Amino acid sequence: MAFVAALLLSSVLYFSAFSQGNALSFNYYTKTCPDVEYVIAQVVRKATMKDKTVPAALLRMHFHDCFIRGCDGSVLLNSKGGNKAEKDGPPNVSLHAFYVIDSAKKAVEVICPGIVSCADILALAARDAVVLTGGPTWEVPKGRKDGKISQARETRQLPAPTVNISQLQQSFSQRGLSMEDLVALSGGHTLGFSHCSSFQNRIHNFNSTHDIDPTLHPSFAASLKSICPINNKAKNAGTNMDPSSTTFDNTYYKLILQKKSLFSSEQALLTIPRTKDLVSKYASSKKAFNTTFVNSMIKMSSITGGQEVRKDCRVVN
Repeated sequence: MAFVAALLLSSVLYFSAFSQGNALSFNYYTKTCPDVEYVIAQVVRKATMKDKTVPAALLRMHFHDCFIRGCDGSVLLNSKGGNKAEKDGPPNVSLHAFYVIDSAKKAVEVICPGIVSCADILALAARDAVVLTGGPTWEVPKGRKDGKISQARETRQLPAPTVNISQLQQSFSQRGLSMEDLVALSGGHTLGFSHCSSFQNRIHNFNSTHDIDPTLHPSFAASLKSICPINNKAKNAGTNMDPSSTTFDNTYYKLILQKKSLFSSEQALLTIPRTKDLVSKYASSKKAFNTTFVNSMIKMSSITGGQEVRKDCRVVN
């Protein structure tokens, strides 16, 4: 715990330029809402029993929240009037399971009204999602506040699946995250599903000399082309991120080394020695991946920026 506390302190200092200074602590709700983590975990567990895609959705939702205005729950807000919110921005239209956060908020409000932020609920739910799928657990720092601003146009800041390694590095470094964090957090892609649009660039008209990205394994590329033909009209066509897409493991890194990853941004991790070495490290050691993933999640989730505790996660007070 001492190590995690030291890591949290360094993370909060690291993010001071990006955050608005909300102080986080592990015992933030010890007196005001001691059962909050148990209540949220039960909601996430029940939802996952009914829908195995919930954990991947919650983990992705938390990441997409933190990368815009810090972890302030702005991704949860609904569009209103002339304002188009983050959840309706192009990278977020495939986000789902918002109802799980709504259910958790409702349950928490019963036992301690007006105390726990939606941003904290999302951060805790993301941790629970990893645990429920066989991944590691960790103490989540708490005390985030909810943001009042959510704009779809700001979702352009999210790293796209087509970006290269320098663009990835810039995106993460702007948020105080290292190359190690970049590779470890990318491992969250071990969970979930991808639509064809996210990897279409690699299997059709790749460039002037290749129809298919030559860094893709030929048989894997052929299978992707059969799932996603060039004139594909199926709205929900796509494939799982890896064969064990409902289990949190290190298969993702093994697939990258086998040239069987879906996104250009994943293949990009092999283009420079530092990230390539980390991919190899995590592919050969699930323990090493889990350890770094936990540290990186604490760092990322410590980016703050909100101002209030919402009564309803979908609207500002």
